[in-house]
Amino acid sequence: MTELGKHTGSTPNQELSFDPALHPVLGVDSHLPAVPKERLEIAYIRHLFRDGFQAESELFGDYSRLDGKAQLENAVKASVLFAIVDRPHPSLLFTMRSPKLRKHSGQISFAGGRLDDADPSEIDAALREAQEEIGLEPSAVEVLGQMPKYLTGTGYIVTPVVALVQPNVQLLLNPHEVTETFEVPLAFLMNPSNHRRHTRVFQGKTREWFSMPYGEGGRERFIWGATAGMIRNFYHFLMHK
Repeated sequence: MTELGKHTGSTPNQELSFDPALHPVLGVDSHLPAVPKERLEIAYIRHLFRDGFQAESELFGDYSRLDGKAQLENAVKASVLFAIVDRPHPSLLFTMRSPKLRKHSGQISFAGGRLDDADPSEIDAALREAQEEIGLEPSAVEVLGQMPKYLTGTGYIVTPVVALVQPNVQLLLNPHEVTETFEVPLAFLMNPSNHRRHTRVFQGKTREWFSMPYGEGGRERFIWGATAGMIRNFYHFLMHK
């Protein structure tokens, strides 16, 4: 069992058809402003969701050219827990997926997965998956609301469920699914100077994605793809009003 913010396990060596960490960077969004400090406070974030504030997503999905209707009809419903750790300087909780998994093995992600038939809602699915993957009890989670859905290149339509967790919550990781958890300061993620743009043509379609590499303890955490896209939408959410 581990407290939030404490690492377990090690980063697996992953074999990819291409290495996103080595893919060319087209640009960095340093021309955009960082989210003001006061908007990173838990009270402000809670207030936005409590008032039912809605913002359109900046990114709908991983590809620049999508047949949205066809993609959505065949998409698998999923949800993830966008868990903000309630610290004096809030952070975001991530998982490192097990190298044993069939899809997205060894990648950085949020706790979550596909909806089961027994899940009453996207929120219930996110809470269930977080409990199964990292031992986060639903009773220890304060759900704030949901962000717009995100369509992944692998055919999932994902609902990010934004929630608060306390830093003293104990986690028990399922080693078959998650090798470790870690946190990244929200201030780092909400600063576009740390948002890098990439593009790649794959199977005749142009895929565009962000990466947000975060250095910690001599290691680089390479956050990218759909996970980075949802973070970027949260930036847009906090800056919209």
